[in-house]
Amino acid sequence: MGGCLFEGLPSSVVSKLTDVPKRILIGRALRSDRLGETLLPKRIALPVFASDPLSSVAYAPGEVLLVLSIAGVSAYHFSPWIAVAVVVLMFTVVASYRQNVHAYPSGGGDYEVATTNLGPRAGLTVASALLVDYVLTVAVSIASGIENLGSAIPFVVEHKVLCAVAVIVLLTLMNLRGVKESGKLFAIPTYVFVGGVFIMIAWGAFRGLVLGDTMHAPTADYHIKAEHQGLAGFALVFLLLRAFSSGCAALTGVEAISNGVPAFRKPKSKNAATTLAMMGLLAVTMFCGIIALAMSTKVRMAENPATDLLHNGHPLGSGYVQNPVISQVAEAVFGKGSFLFIVLAAATALVLFLAANTAYNGFPLLGSILAQDRYLPRQLHTRGDRLAFSNGIVLLAGAAMLLTVIYGADSTRLIQLYIVGVFVSFTLSQTGMVRHWNRHLAVEQDQAKRRHMVRSRAINAFGAFFTGLVLVVVLVTKFTHGAWVALLGMCIFYATMTAIRKHYDRVSEEIAAPEEPDDDLVRPSRVHSVVLISKIHRPTLRALAYAKLMRSDTLEALTVNVDPAETKALREEWEQRGIDVPLKVLDSPYREITRPIIEYVKGLRKESPRDAVSVIIPEYVVGHWYEHLLHNQSALRLKGRLLFTPGVMVTSVPYQLASSEAAKVRARRRQEWSAPGAVRRGPAAERPKEPSAAKD
Repeated sequence: MGGCLFEGLPSSVVSKLTDVPKRILIGRALRSDRLGETLLPKRIALPVFASDPLSSVAYAPGEVLLVLSIAGVSAYHFSPWIAVAVVVLMFTVVASYRQNVHAYPSGGGDYEVATTNLGPRAGLTVASALLVDYVLTVAVSIASGIENLGSAIPFVVEHKVLCAVAVIVLLTLMNLRGVKESGKLFAIPTYVFVGGVFIMIAWGAFRGLVLGDTMHAPTADYHIKAEHQGLAGFALVFLLLRAFSSGCAALTGVEAISNGVPAFRKPKSKNAATTLAMMGLLAVTMFCGIIALAMSTKVRMAENPATDLLHNGHPLGSGYVQNPVISQVAEAVFGKGSFLFIVLAAATALVLFLAANTAYNGFPLLGSILAQDRYLPRQLHTRGDRLAFSNGIVLLAGAAMLLTVIYGADSTRLIQLYIVGVFVSFTLSQTGMVRHWNRHLAVEQDQAKRRHMVRSRAINAFGAFFTGLVLVVVLVTKFTHGAWVALLGMCIFYATMTAIRKHYDRVSEEIAAPEEPDDDLVRPSRVHSVVLISKIHRPTLRALAYAKLMRSDTLEALTVNVDPAETKALREEWEQRGIDVPLKVLDSPYREITRPIIEYVKGLRKESPRDAVSVIIPEYVVGHWYEHLLHNQSALRLKGRLLFTPGVMVTSVPYQLASSEAAKVRARRRQEWSAPGAVRRGPAAERPKEPSAAKD
């Protein structure tokens, strides 16, 4: 150590400096007993948990038409039948999940259902699928919103990755402020969007059916160059199934309500089931209405609009920007540039951003449950300052940003990865619910309850069959278009969570208190204390005084010789002061400090395995964050190495420098500050606090 001082304990100054911006961004911390104030009523829970399926009507109809355009405009007449299939699936899933929220109101959702009824592996598969789908929900929603906004603002299109990342950061900060606060912010645009779509559907139907107006979308006069004309037989069936699987994007986010039941106000299950029904009815009506208006206004969409959309026989070229179906329908119904058109366009772009909020509520809740079950790091289980699961929110944001950057914020590429995970969870969850009802029917005697259970089992059985069929369709039609990436992500999550659970199980088994006495319970025969020193100064003298107080069996001071002149001066001063502790000097020809100390301590342990070695390290505390940059943190490195040495205890003896004391004085001054007007009442210290004090 000669000349090297063991330095630097972190001070509270650093935490104060980092706490100020944190408070500005996410607000003041909330007490744990205020958790009930963050619970959501149905009117707020609907936009919070259902913004994803509600907003999907902005792009799901377009995805159906894009796939059908491969066979040309003649294939568009299949779109109403595809819409009917999506509607049947939506009602089936909603009815099934209403059984889930009543049977499992704890918030585990699909994961809890699958784990309880099908086993831990099925539960982990569901959890992996949902985690992947939540990440994709954020990426797809943000990318789609950026593209909608970019049609009006060129800067957004030119820098769409940067803008997408900025929106993710903004949503993250809003959610870190807490579920209820973010829910209030998200409710207004969601309801404006829903209201705008219903007004558009009603006005479009009135104009077409009552007034007899002919409404034309801006692409009505375009022609589609079919990639494959005259499709029939298996090829046509495959195309229709692919279009159906793309339309199923309207169902994403349904499971978030079953995962978020604990966030509802009481009665939780009833409110969650009601919200599910409201969400299903709204989403179905909006989806069918937009499809019907798209057909009547002759909207034209193509996967490659620059080459496949023709005007007067000529391709539109790379300069053409293909607007979403909802935008084209709104222009045909309201008129381009009209007030309602602008309001709906703005609400659509905003609600697509906010649709990611479904994932911001579902992912952290599921992560907390998985952490409680030791499948994810424990840090995800605890709530942050604002009673939100802050670590889960940040993890979701990081994963979504990474995916957005990799795929260039391109919703067309991202949406191919979508909905695989959610249908894996749908299928396994509904299968688990069938086993749940079978188990209860085996012991239930009440006939009324049995009839209810039989009806619920039939709903869940049909749901399992239908969603399983859709899962097969999605995998077959989308695997080569990117679905394999989602499957790979699920495998990675599954393997990671399995490894984390094995680690926690191994640690738990290893540190469990033994039934019978063993080496950990046997008192060490002796304690050998070692005080590490570099030079004689106040921190060293304090550490030596503390070590003597411990009354160890053996006490010695230890230094490392990296500079012979300084070591010689240390020996001489040691003798002059008459310090009654033996000084041991370790030679270090390569000027290392940590390794000689570690080897010496290990040697002590090897000589006397039943002895405990106590290493005492003098350190000093600085008071300003920038002062840490001037010190080498050698004590921290040495403690890190000693942690891995069995039978060694490490004790830090801090010595507070003047800068640290000055920080404490400043804090006391702030506490003693008197408000204006307090002077008339006299200083706080002089005013009697109790009647008895005045008598004394």
